Amino acid sequence: MNSARGPAGGARRLKVGVSIYVRKGQQSLWENGIFQNCIFLTMLLQRVPTVSDVYLVVGGGDGDVTDAARFIDESPVPLIDMEQAGQCLDLMIEMSAQLDRGWAVRFCERGGKIVSMRVGNDYVIDVERMIFNKPHALLITGSPYHEIWTLPEYENTCVPYFRSAMRAPVRIVPHLWSPWVLERASRNLPQGKSFGYQPGRRHWRAGIFEPNICMVKTSHMPMLCCEAAHRVNPSLLEHVWVCNTLQLKEHAGFSSFAQSLDIVRHGLASFEGRFPAYQLMAEHVDAVVTHHWENAQNYIYYEALHGGYPLVHNSHLIGECGYRYHDFDCEEGGAALVRAFAEHDTNLGSYRQTAQAFLRTLDPADERNVQAYREAIDALFTGVTST
Repeated sequence: MNSARGPAGGARRLKVGVSIYVRKGQQSLWENGIFQNCIFLTMLLQRVPTVSDVYLVVGGGDGDVTDAARFIDESPVPLIDMEQAGQCLDLMIEMSAQLDRGWAVRFCERGGKIVSMRVGNDYVIDVERMIFNKPHALLITGSPYHEIWTLPEYENTCVPYFRSAMRAPVRIVPHLWSPWVLERASRNLPQGKSFGYQPGRRHWRAGIFEPNICMVKTSHMPMLCCEAAHRVNPSLLEHVWVCNTLQLKEHAGFSSFAQSLDIVRHGLASFEGRFPAYQLMAEHVDAVVTHHWENAQNYIYYEALHGGYPLVHNSHLIGECGYRYHDFDCEEGGAALVRAFAEHDTNLGSYRQTAQAFLRTLDPADERNVQAYREAIDALFTGVTST
């Protein structure tokens, strides 16, 4: 490991690892956002002047480096296992795979630093899992974290939770996104299909992609937004794809809710399984309708914006992009969808410009993002932020 002086004290540059959960068998970067987040973070870390080497560290599941290489077939950084990480790293960023406490203690005893990067609304997730007797998510293990990093979307609900429960200071860092994963995946679309909004349709097909595994992102509000738009303009919607709902279809409460809606009674809505959103968007979707509760930064927003798709959303953290409604106001959401239908094709050029300007602020190569993470890393080793 490097000298304790750290990068600002004249020592050689740091070796940094980001943990990623790998299991045997089929695994996809599109299962959840955290896998892509790991990749984007390593892309940024390669640009930090005080970092020499960056690795994805395989852990958490029963998979090994070979499994990871299949799962991430174009990894921007080398893949190593936990044993190698313990021997060579200066900084371990716990992200997709939570670290074993014994490993963490030994790593710190050798002089290493550990950060836990929290990119989910762990407070809500943990409370739900405890109350409803679901398998655990984040474990409070007592691992010796030097700092917790999290995103602006969790400042309200999670910062005090992390600071108190994990007994470490919390730092808010920028959310990162790049079209790197999306563009590589889009190469495999069926012949004649491409990712991106196509103007000129007389009726729109709406896509709802909320995961429905936690209350922060569910399909209920987007369905009501589509319902409100349909009541105002019955010719607007050709179809509503409600994805990630197979586990809900047989639930009496969800079934009753769905059956009360005209979009269901009129045969416009279908309830689908889980698959990469870009695949459905490329073939069957003209507009994306979303909702969050204390989870305002989502890759589905960025993907829709990158493709020029009209995005109906309630996020306060994506600038002037898309067609916004507020909080839980599904009627305003329906009006936003109606407005999008009326205006989007005419304003497509300016919509794309606004979206791309915002998406550049998320780029792992953006100098402001690199500087923010550099300051966070340097502070761990020097106790002061870099200038």
